Amino acid sequence: MRNKMKRFGKRVLLPAMAATIMTMASVSTKVYAAGGDGGGTAAVTKPLDNLKTLIIAVIGAVGVIILAKNVMEFAQAYQQQDSSTMNSALKGIVAGVMMAGISSVLTFLGF
Repeated sequence: MRNKMKRFGKRVLLPAMAATIMTMASVSTKVYAAGGDGGGTAAVTKPLDNLKTLIIAVIGAVGVIILAKNVMEFAQAYQQQDSSTMNSALKGIVAGVMMAGISSVLTFLGF
């Protein structure tokens, strides 16, 4: 029995181990990572930060436009004593203020 195990080990285990090592060596992938200082991440995060800043600026600009439009709409509705249009304009004013102030809110939250 012992002799049988020795032959089995030489015939099966040795080629299996060699195949496993060969497979692991040929499948490996090179990794280009930054050192411990984290300086390599700026190439990836800088464009994303610029995109975030641009999107927030566009949202803020649209918010100011919506705010101005709804303030004028509210003034006209107040002059005509139209309560449903006044209600709609007030909702638009709140939405415009929220959109215009999103950059300061996100800065306050740490984004």
